[in-house]
Amino acid sequence: MHVFLRLVVFFSVLMPMMLSGCTAFDSPARERDQVVVLGMIHGGHRTSEHYGIETLKDIIRRIKPDYILCEIPPDRMVAAQEEFAATGHITEPRVRVFPEYVDVAFPLQNEMGYTIVPCAGWTKDMAGARRAMLEQWSKTRPEDTREMEAGFARAEERIATQGGEDNPRFIHTNEYDEIVRTGMEPYQRLFGDDLGPGGWDTINASHYVLIEQALEEHGGNGHRFLITFGAWHKYWILDQLHERDDIEVLDARAFLPSPE
Repeated sequence: MHVFLRLVVFFSVLMPMMLSGCTAFDSPARERDQVVVLGMIHGGHRTSEHYGIETLKDIIRRIKPDYILCEIPPDRMVAAQEEFAATGHITEPRVRVFPEYVDVAFPLQNEMGYTIVPCAGWTKDMAGARRAMLEQWSKTRPEDTREMEAGFARAEERIATQGGEDNPRFIHTNEYDEIVRTGMEPYQRLFGDDLGPGGWDTINASHYVLIEQALEEHGGNGHRFLITFGAWHKYWILDQLHERDDIEVLDARAFLPSPE
């Protein structure tokens, strides 16, 4: 009788799985990954008293990422890695402009053991074409150019007066993100479609495709991902991440130094 009861219990569990297309021998469900989005200030990290190189290192140590998804184009990553491994320095033009990588992420990699994944959608040709078109339009579309530049200026002024452009606690707030979103609106509305791949929404979408690919390829094991893009890209990336229900987006402010 006991054997019979055990068989009944076994098949009562197994049959619903089989009918739903699963089996008792399927691999375990993917674990929920954690994601932190940290806004970068690029060259400002080398001069800022509030968000400098050592502060950024300290924040990354607090986050303890398994992967850093960075604003480096994939086709530039191998050269940067080889240079750093051979000399401890990076001169690759599309990477050396980012102190957060050459002074922070690469040097910390041996200490912390994370993997750096390139996720920037930019290419050199794309960036050059964008600059050339905007320069041309400054002469042929002066009113649009003035409206775009006024949007940038308003955002920069509000950031400077309300929190500071190098204040990590302000950078990682919803208020900051809304200021940037509003400031970028004229640029996208007036020039986004005409810029093609270099348009604001389009390039952010290209970045996010690579970010999502990295999350899919390396995720599902309870890993922690750190996304490091320029702070003005942050709201766009967060908007997409918040649409997912398979990850936990952590508040970056939880890892910042305590306010003085």
